[in-house]
Amino acid sequence: MKPTRTAILEVSDLTIIRDGTRILDGVSWRVDPGQHWVVVGANGSGKTSLLAALTGYLMPTRGEIQLLGQRYGETDWRDLRCQIGLVSSSVRQLMADSEPALLTVVGGRYAMIDFWGEPTRADQKAARQLLDWVEASALADRPWAVLSQGERQRVLIARALMAQPRLLILDEPCAGLDPVAREHFLQFLGRLSRRPKAPTLVLVTHHVEEITPVFTHALLLREGRAVASGSRRNALTSANLSQMFGSPVQLRSTAGHLSLRVTRTSRRVM
Repeated sequence: MKPTRTAILEVSDLTIIRDGTRILDGVSWRVDPGQHWVVVGANGSGKTSLLAALTGYLMPTRGEIQLLGQRYGETDWRDLRCQIGLVSSSVRQLMADSEPALLTVVGGRYAMIDFWGEPTRADQKAARQLLDWVEASALADRPWAVLSQGERQRVLIARALMAQPRLLILDEPCAGLDPVAREHFLQFLGRLSRRPKAPTLVLVTHHVEEITPVFTHALLLREGRAVASGSRRNALTSANLSQMFGSPVQLRSTAGHLSLRVTRTSRRVM
């Protein structure tokens, strides 16, 4: 009998209640090595609260979270948090306009915004290697203020990778990108996932158009509950998405690109 592999992430019966409101309700989710997941849900579905719980910023009311075999509450989550790379608008908005991309990346090793001091040669070398890894080596000396949205996302991914995380969470990374920039960025994620020693990817979105073939599994949330969780083929169906959005939709796939069509709007699906 083969030994069971240690999960990258395992969530069991995760429930979060605040001021009498059930934000998450019994969510269970397991991410194994070799998988790349997408977390899909409409606004208010609990995606942000789930991320806050995973990164230790929101205490669960009930349930368990394990990261790389370590259980939340039994291990210093400040240390484990370094194993989770996070790219989100909350980080993007804090960057100093004058800071060059190289220092933004270096700051990821020390969880420092607006890096001050002189980076070591080793830090500079590692940061340049990561900028090259995310296909952004030409941006090293450019200040944050003049980077495009797509360039900023790549720099933030390099920043997140400075701590060598096993898990990289991308929280709506395509927000603010025009259609062409979004397509280029999604193609880049595909190439990133195939790089040696690439971390496990988790894409958080409410747009099925952003779910490229690189994502092997999906977790669908609605009002704090998991509608479906599992392989892409089993979870991403018209029926599950209709339940998730509360409206009948049809999922279409054309040359690997997904799209949704609302089939009728006269009544809600419960």
